[in-house]
Amino acid sequence: MAAPKLGEKQWYIVTTYSMHEAKTADNLRKRIKSMGMEDLILRVLVAEVEVPVLKDGIQTGKTKTKNLYPGYIFVEMIMTDESWYIVRNTPGVTGIAGSSGGGQKPTPVTREEMEPVLKRMGQIDESMYDRYNVGDKVKVIKGPLEGTEGKILSVDKQTGACKVDTVFFGRSTTIDVDFSEIERV
Repeated sequence: MAAPKLGEKQWYIVTTYSMHEAKTADNLRKRIKSMGMEDLILRVLVAEVEVPVLKDGIQTGKTKTKNLYPGYIFVEMIMTDESWYIVRNTPGVTGIAGSSGGGQKPTPVTREEMEPVLKRMGQIDESMYDRYNVGDKVKVIKGPLEGTEGKILSVDKQTGACKVDTVFFGRSTTIDVDFSEIERV
């Protein structure tokens, strides 16, 4: 990956206390708004998904929120001295991953590393489609076919529908999955 250009938006991993991710993210969103930083700090995400509640191994019909990455929140921002200061001095923030201290700005997370996080949250970015081509090997990351691997046969950017060729019981089988449910292997 080429080095990010100055003024280019990038994703950063912000550390916080476990079980305080939502509160810290809320504190950061309030600071962004009150300090007029919406143009530099673009998105603040806590990687949470709804999971079914089980009782004795049986689904109850209820769901609960599960944090995929306890102790972390994800921030998309344009790194400047001001945006870096706002984030790292927000109540609840304990640090920014990739910052070695001493005034050294943190290293951004690559698109490839961030993509599975966004997909698990159902947040698809148009630029994600550019990384996937017919013939690429992928793995299903959620849904009833989770863990299944295969090769892309087609991707419909309009609907997000993908056809993947996989092997079930020794036979080549085409499965239909949503783009948000696959990642490159």
